[in-house]
Amino acid sequence: MAQVPQTFFDALAVRTWCGLALEALGRAREEIDAINVYPVADGDTGTNLYLTVESAVAAVEAVFAGYGVDARNAGGPSLEDAARAMAHGALIGARGNSGTILAQLLRGMAQVLAAGAGEKGHAGGAELGLALRHAAGAAREAVAHPVEGTVLSVASAAAGAAGTAAPGADCGTVARAAYEGARTALAATPGQLAVLGRAGVVDAGGRGLVAVLGALVETFTGEVPGAPPVSLAGTPSGAAPECADGGGNGSAGGADDGPAYEVIYLLEAADPAVARLRERLDGLGDSLVVVGGDGLWNVHVHVDDAGAAVEAGVEAGRPYRIRITHFGADDVHSARTERMPRERAQRAVVAVVPGEGLAGLYTEAGATAVLARPGEPPASGELVEAVRRAHAREVVLLPNDAELRHTAAAAAEQARAEGVRVALIPTRSAVQGLAALAVHAPERRFDEDVVAMTSAAGATRYAEVAVAERQSWTMAGICQAGDVLGLIDGDVAVIGSEVGATAEAVLDRMLSAGGELVTLVLGDDAPPAVAGRLEARVRESYLAVDTVVYRGGRQGALLLIGVE
Repeated sequence: MAQVPQTFFDALAVRTWCGLALEALGRAREEIDAINVYPVADGDTGTNLYLTVESAVAAVEAVFAGYGVDARNAGGPSLEDAARAMAHGALIGARGNSGTILAQLLRGMAQVLAAGAGEKGHAGGAELGLALRHAAGAAREAVAHPVEGTVLSVASAAAGAAGTAAPGADCGTVARAAYEGARTALAATPGQLAVLGRAGVVDAGGRGLVAVLGALVETFTGEVPGAPPVSLAGTPSGAAPECADGGGNGSAGGADDGPAYEVIYLLEAADPAVARLRERLDGLGDSLVVVGGDGLWNVHVHVDDAGAAVEAGVEAGRPYRIRITHFGADDVHSARTERMPRERAQRAVVAVVPGEGLAGLYTEAGATAVLARPGEPPASGELVEAVRRAHAREVVLLPNDAELRHTAAAAAEQARAEGVRVALIPTRSAVQGLAALAVHAPERRFDEDVVAMTSAAGATRYAEVAVAERQSWTMAGICQAGDVLGLIDGDVAVIGSEVGATAEAVLDRMLSAGGELVTLVLGDDAPPAVAGRLEARVRESYLAVDTVVYRGGRQGALLLIGVE
């Protein structure tokens, strides 16, 4: 369906732009990954940008869904609501240096657009030009050591070109000027940064920003700008650089003997503490980018001592969603011409798990785990990336959550388009996933293995014990905030006041239909004695039923229960 151009920058324009930007990055992802040579030639800039924008899209869609109205009807979200959601989503979902810088660009734009809407409820061309200039400055300030010939140069050129639009120009005119300025600046990046010139490619992060600005043009004009060239004349796109001395961001660093780890985390901290953190991390490594504000930050750095980088975050505030990636000696710091492709495994299992403890358990069993923290379900792009990491010809995908079935289905379709044979088993709980994983046999034919795993998952009843956050109507009656809820197969079956007694009631109901094995997964907030109490209950009341207990970590529910 053709896109209807937007006249002003309002909430619907934010929604449209984010969606079109995600589509554009999806089309360009592989191309951008292929030209990713600075500051680290790890071939993931396109993927990181896609995942960052996907998180922004999810946040904006959540705002619209919260209003429960059609986007074009009165009573929907304001421009400020949508713009701030876009910025927040990008911030918490930012991946890599390129994604982190893009998050700061979106945040900078959101600040100006939200402030410029005023009583009229929307922004025009003048506010868009100002937003682009503020965004370029904010992104440059977020990078410890800015380097020209990177996405920062492209952002600055886009902002400068937007400022040349005639006074009173509409959003479409300003967006088109910014796009053309960015496109021209992108073509110049190989002459500004030696590693790009030697590789014969433009900057990967800059190429991604041009795609995002192209989506902005499409939002306001309905026109789809042509893709810019990514390689120099006579040089194939993705050619191996002579020296992989650095993907696609504006921070210095990344020689062949560069830092061994990439460390990324979200951080809750006050501004003065973050200023000290910047100084501390700048002394530990390179490629330092710290973005955010208002108490929430996204920190990215390349270091040799990952522990010290995390400890610095602990001293500054509360770091979480910590991701540490090792740059192996034969990985991103080696020239691409010297890299031997890793042989694909025949089969792998990719599973979404709700806590660190379960993630470790799944990993020990040979699965590729995707951690889903409470309130932070993974997007389809994260699942696709996990399938890629599994590096197998055949993949069994376990979403372990009924709410993720559509997300997992979308990821499976994308992976199939990339040549991977994927089977999606609709597991609705991590305990069903454990049952499926227990019978997984890679030596079997793929179809036979999938049937066995599906059967094991389907034969496992699942339950959880959690605390009600608010008053609500349930299948078991009205619950109050603070009540202990026992959910069986997704529905509230027991409402109690004490965790142990509620868990016992749930277990009794489940075992009344029979069972041979009880699996208990304890969350960090579960009472220490509850596992022993339930084990004793099974031992005393149900003959020939075994019990296994695992620690799930921060999994949301106090307790997960599986009965096979």
